[in-house]
Amino acid sequence: RRHLPGAQARVVLTLLLCAVAAGCNVAVLWAGTGGHHAKSSHVRVLLLHLAGADLLVALVVMPLDAAWNITVQWRAGDLACRLFMFLKLLAMYASSFVTVVISLDRQAAILRPLAITEARRRNQLMLYTAWLLSTGLSVPQLFLFHTVTISSQQNFTQCTTHGSFPRRWHETAYNMFSFTGLFLLPLLIMVTCYSRILLEISHRMGPGILSAKELPLRRSRNPIPRARLRMLCLSVAIVSSFLVCWTPYYLLGLWYWFWPAAMEGTVSRSVSHLLFLFGLLNACLDPITYGLFTLPWRRGLGCCCGGDMLEVQSQPPSLATSSFRCSASSFRTRWGAPGLTPSLETPAAPSPQHPGTSTKESSCL
Repeated sequence: RRHLPGAQARVVLTLLLCAVAAGCNVAVLWAGTGGHHAKSSHVRVLLLHLAGADLLVALVVMPLDAAWNITVQWRAGDLACRLFMFLKLLAMYASSFVTVVISLDRQAAILRPLAITEARRRNQLMLYTAWLLSTGLSVPQLFLFHTVTISSQQNFTQCTTHGSFPRRWHETAYNMFSFTGLFLLPLLIMVTCYSRILLEISHRMGPGILSAKELPLRRSRNPIPRARLRMLCLSVAIVSSFLVCWTPYYLLGLWYWFWPAAMEGTVSRSVSHLLFLFGLLNACLDPITYGLFTLPWRRGLGCCCGGDMLEVQSQPPSLATSSFRCSASSFRTRWGAPGLTPSLETPAAPSPQHPGTSTKESSCL
């Protein structure tokens, strides 16, 4: 148990992140579903789906990681092994895909502001597709993961993909497929959407965006520039948070998949622990960024402390990035505990999301 001190610290930090992420996302769900809204806006629906996906991450991925590092080996049986690995990847995919849906919705709201009547039906279709894809892409986990027992090590049992791939490159290909779906593809879509959004905002605002003296005057006469600037800030925060939190861990995962021997002698297990925890932090940033950029703090605090339910009018909420990721891994009997190398847990990528349309600033939010 040479990794025990690091694992103990990881358990504490993971449980702390779990409490924060679960509490914040429950508050978002409570605020978004409370009150007397006859019909939720399409933006509210998107944010509720995102909060639900993030909550699934907080209630499945984080506790699983903490418990696994406490027990070191797998003690829940083969059925639980398959089911939890399925739920883990489902949560990862759902968080990433719902974030992509929000990015696409924000792009449509900016580039096609007059098509607002189509937004609800379009978003419902994209949400159904996101959840169905998340479920379908997670199904292989039910067949790849299983329990393996080493009798020579006092019946040491682990939940792993050991023996499921005939060749090592098969496992690498599966990991790369998961990496593409959880991180690379959502990242490319996010960057494309927000780049087009920023270009459109810059085009509509013209040279006035560079004038600090002109901005207050334009804001006082027209709320749209202010909304566009808020969208600019939120977009930068979302993309930056996603990149900062998850890129280091994904790069470490790529290094391990293609050059495992080189990484073993260069990167310590504590670094792998730290990068994974740093990626988990992204789940907590969703509701926090959502509150910072779209809601007055008094409203948010009132909601969390039992005040009036959140009334989204001209500034619908928005969550920023979320998620981490998980993928199949090889059987690491040498280390035992899960997640000590990037092959055992691969972060899932979250991503941005934004406010929705409004009666007052629908062309920008």
